[in-house]
Amino acid sequence: MTTTERLQVDPKVMSGKPVIRGTRITVELILRKLADGATEVELLDAYPALGFEDIRAAIEYAADTLAHEETIILEPTNKVAEG
Repeated sequence: MTTTERLQVDPKVMSGKPVIRGTRITVELILRKLADGATEVELLDAYPALGFEDIRAAIEYAADTLAHEETIILEPTNKVAEG
């Protein structure tokens, strides 16, 4: 199953955040829990609607999103505001 089959973006569900299809479990929630040290098994226990493939799809989605992100670095200006 591909990432797009596992995930859904719908403005009517969680304000359009990417979620695991058929749930209200956001990609963001999964990534934050993993970043906080939760294991995949702990996530599966806490969210019975979640599967291993869903966790992998969330990680893959985040990586793909970052891969297409463009970073623009702006040099700070030294102008003093006149007042």
